[in-house]
Amino acid sequence: MSIRDQIRKGSTTLLILTVLAEEPMYGYQISQELAERSGGYFDMKEGLLYPLLHRMQHEGLLRSDWQEANGARRRKYYAITAAGLEALQEQREEWQLFMGKLQALLGGMDAA
Repeated sequence: MSIRDQIRKGSTTLLILTVLAEEPMYGYQISQELAERSGGYFDMKEGLLYPLLHRMQHEGLLRSDWQEANGARRRKYYAITAAGLEALQEQREEWQLFMGKLQALLGGMDAA
């Protein structure tokens, strides 16, 4: 597994919670939002996204409900819960600590 795949795998829950903290979204919308904000770096396919959303819902981080939007077909919207907001804060703090330590290590390395 490449470093890029490992980073993406380790950060997907944080990323999903981050966008859902702003507003409820349906699955495809979450995927598009992540891809757009990251310049395509976080291009999450359905095969990864939906099982992750279901797991997060089972863990109590998200809730979902079916809604119709402007006469369109019904979509399942996901929203962050209070437990999800707590998890988001914890994960943000952990990632900030990790990134700071990583930067300290990498910043001290000379370019080869």
